[in-house]
Amino acid sequence: SQGPISGVNKDIAVLQCHGDCDPLVPLMFGSLTVEKLKSMINPANITFKTYAGMMHSSSLEEMMDVKQFIDKHLPPVD
Repeated sequence: SQGPISGVNKDIAVLQCHGDCDPLVPLMFGSLTVEKLKSMINPANITFKTYAGMMHSSSLEEMMDVKQFIDKHLPPVD
């Protein structure tokens, strides 16, 4: 059992993605994971996205969401 994270890491931004048809890691486990994260870091900084019909893989929609997340939270590279 781990309690809240202190210091600068408590405000880290997290994007968690999960396919709703994943046969390897059921969506319920993704939901439980995001709830545990919310107890450890600032819940306002956590985004949990699900993708309809996606199995244990990725999709163009997911990759676009990852790109937007990176663009929003990391400084541009010159």
